[in-house]
Amino acid sequence: VKGEDLKTDWEASAGARDRLGRPLRDLRISVTDRCNFRCRYCMPAEVFGPGYQFLPRDEVLRFEEIERVVQATVPLGVQKVRITGGEPLLRRGLEDLIAMISAVEGVEDLALTTNGVLLAHHAEALSLAGLSRVTVSLDALDPEVFSQMNGVKAKVDRVLSGIEAAQVFGLPVKVNAVIQRGVNEGEILPLVRLGKERGITIRFIEYMDVGETNGWNQVDVVSAQEILDVISEEFAIAPVTNPERGAVATRYRHEDSEVEVGIISSVTKPFCQDCQRMRLSADGKLFTCLFASDGYDVKEALRGGAECDALGEMIAGIWGGRTDRYSELRGEGAPPKAEMSYLGG
Repeated sequence: VKGEDLKTDWEASAGARDRLGRPLRDLRISVTDRCNFRCRYCMPAEVFGPGYQFLPRDEVLRFEEIERVVQATVPLGVQKVRITGGEPLLRRGLEDLIAMISAVEGVEDLALTTNGVLLAHHAEALSLAGLSRVTVSLDALDPEVFSQMNGVKAKVDRVLSGIEAAQVFGLPVKVNAVIQRGVNEGEILPLVRLGKERGITIRFIEYMDVGETNGWNQVDVVSAQEILDVISEEFAIAPVTNPERGAVATRYRHEDSEVEVGIISSVTKPFCQDCQRMRLSADGKLFTCLFASDGYDVKEALRGGAECDALGEMIAGIWGGRTDRYSELRGEGAPPKAEMSYLGG
């Protein structure tokens, strides 16, 4: 749904609105700023090395505090919640948080984004706790390319085992792959083959200028059209009609199956006008844009005993003042951006 139809649909629904009329529908929650990978486009090892100071444990939100934020945002329109990091499976007892959020009335979809290395050990517990689905970040199937990209020589077989375990325990899986020119363009077709064989949606993401440490350059972006052209060399795919409102990926379906491929074109075709996401950092700051410099601190209110109604009013005010559309304005003297590993992507 686009244009006037989108605007009319949104205006007719209940909940908070920002200054551009966009509703709040998705809440992405970072449960840790730590990760066991050092991917260059997110946490390059030369910056996030042994001496890097991650958040002190007492600054990280407790599960009960996260639950209260979810409870406060559902009346504002939030229907989808995604757990992110860092690597969220590094957070001890994450299954308990999943169970708490899945029990919140009004949460219709509860997802997790992970690099997949620890997923095989947690898939059953996550499924039993009420997780709806899982997204695995997997940028390459070639062992050497994968090892170079993750920065810690992690084995791709561990990620594939995690994906298999998730499917065994009934969790639908999507795979996200960031494509960088000169790095992993050759992995596009192998990933599409994997998706078709295993019934997994593969989503390709244009390399973005998140944070200030990944050395982003426009010339390193493999555009959505280029990715589509590569896929079309081997596979017959067709656009999915009537896409979900606010979806970030352009969806395609294999003509001979129900398996989908998605392409997220946040650089070449920004979708700011449709964005309905708010992000909660691990230390309790709300960000209204992936490319924001700083967030709005709600931890003080949480630890000060604010009730859900008061917390909801505070969050509604934050969302109501939102005007973000960074990707549409890229290159126009934007201030420094918070790191994706901190925000949760």
